[in-house]
Amino acid sequence: MIQQIRKKVPRGSRIDPSRPSLSPEEIAMLEAQEEEFSRRCQRIFDRVYPELVKEHYDWFILIEPNSGDYFIAPSHKAALQKARQKHLKADILAMHLNETGTCGRI
Repeated sequence: MIQQIRKKVPRGSRIDPSRPSLSPEEIAMLEAQEEEFSRRCQRIFDRVYPELVKEHYDWFILIEPNSGDYFIAPSHKAALQKARQKHLKADILAMHLNETGTCGRI
């Protein structure tokens, strides 16, 4: 039988101290990249929303901003399958074709 050793980790400390933490500059760079990605996706969403919402209200839309492609389907899973067929490893943003554009609760 293998003996399990429980190690108590002080509250607020890193769980895995061997993994290096990000510097404030790296965190700021990642946040800026995420903001730019979100802005590019929002531009595409704003452009296609008026024509799609009439016929596809409450459907999911997945946006790949580098190519400008978007994929719509009634379920998130179906839209994701369409998106992954064309863009296997690309970053994709999911939104809803409704008044707010959000998926789920905020």
